[in-house]
Amino acid sequence: MIADKILTNFSQIFCPIDNGQPLKGAEMDQADVIENGFIAIKDGKILKVAAGEPETSLIGSHTKIVDYSGKLASPGLIDCHTHLVYGGSRENEFAKKLNGVSYLDILKEGGGILSTVRSTRSASFENLYDKSKRLLDQMIIHGVTTVEAKSGYGLNWETEKRQLEVVKELNHNHPIDLVSTFMAAHAVPPEFDGDGDAFIEMIIAEMLPQVKEENLAEFCDIFCETGVFTAKQSFRLLEAAKELGFKLRIHADEIDSIGGVDVAAELKSVSAEHLMAATDEGIKKMSESGVIGNLLPGTTFSLMKDTYAPAKKMLEAGMAITLSTDSNPGSCPTSNIQFIMQLGCFKMYLTPVQVFNAVTINAAYSVGLGDTIGSFKEGKLADIAIWDAPNVDYPLYFFATNLVQDVYKHGELVSKNHQIL
Repeated sequence: MIADKILTNFSQIFCPIDNGQPLKGAEMDQADVIENGFIAIKDGKILKVAAGEPETSLIGSHTKIVDYSGKLASPGLIDCHTHLVYGGSRENEFAKKLNGVSYLDILKEGGGILSTVRSTRSASFENLYDKSKRLLDQMIIHGVTTVEAKSGYGLNWETEKRQLEVVKELNHNHPIDLVSTFMAAHAVPPEFDGDGDAFIEMIIAEMLPQVKEENLAEFCDIFCETGVFTAKQSFRLLEAAKELGFKLRIHADEIDSIGGVDVAAELKSVSAEHLMAATDEGIKKMSESGVIGNLLPGTTFSLMKDTYAPAKKMLEAGMAITLSTDSNPGSCPTSNIQFIMQLGCFKMYLTPVQVFNAVTINAAYSVGLGDTIGSFKEGKLADIAIWDAPNVDYPLYFFATNLVQDVYKHGELVSKNHQIL
């Protein structure tokens, strides 16, 4: 078959092993790293990836050949946990954090999530769209080609719907593909006066059916944490969401271990997020239930803690893990997944191969797209990050610098030399 485009002369091509499921435990140590290879693309999909020169049977009169001598190629990066759409910002809380005021204490004072809720409720669709688009533009030049985006800064139907509609519109208009998660259960809104049970029942009775009817989200998520929602409330909501056909996620064990991991395991949630306070028993339960651990080291860094999720223990227990930005206005205001990957090495002691697997093949399964993205398997979408680096180790060793040179989405060049095309 004749290729439309051939990217050639790569120093290395990072090829995750694609067995039709996320890589677990010791499997995350493995990858095929092709030396001096090429990537052939046809109709926006991977036609062939191999070492050496492309054979003449792949080349026709209209085949475009692009020389990437000395560069590294990887599948496009997948940011599988973000709070993309929000109004305002929270730099006013930064000095408090520096003076030792905790995240939960800031929330109790009416700051934190509730501050962003006020800003988001007052923001127009256009304001939210433009702000989110700017974030996506920053993400794509760092190599990201797919993003999971949560609601959760409305806590009422009008604003939650607006957030989800922004995600839907951006998915149509932006090169990055977006996967939408409904997360009204991010905090108890002020008008419920701390009555979490009543708010959960309202979400179940009124919001969930509307989200499903209008096809606004694929996943449902909840913040199971001290002072937010209990494990019992989390189970109640996620069980109802599952009955309606939503895939499940849960913010669990971020600050305290209060049973969120048990909920994830019992309901076979696709993923559990954060997990900095995960126990050995909780890790075992997640491993046995096939729950993917979405780990967010940037949040620990931003909160100035040393409680990084026990990634090595999770791998030893046979879990699959990912790394994500948790991009949000409060606990992790960043759009740079490369920095998150580097924290995975410097703070969680993951190897470069483990890190690349976490943000490609495993992240693809975390967002429910493992059959179409996340690896260079023939027939998958040609989502590709081209790195100004000679090998897989270099982008993790040379930190705090954007080393992604070019980005291809569905086989088309969408970012070149850090510029959106």
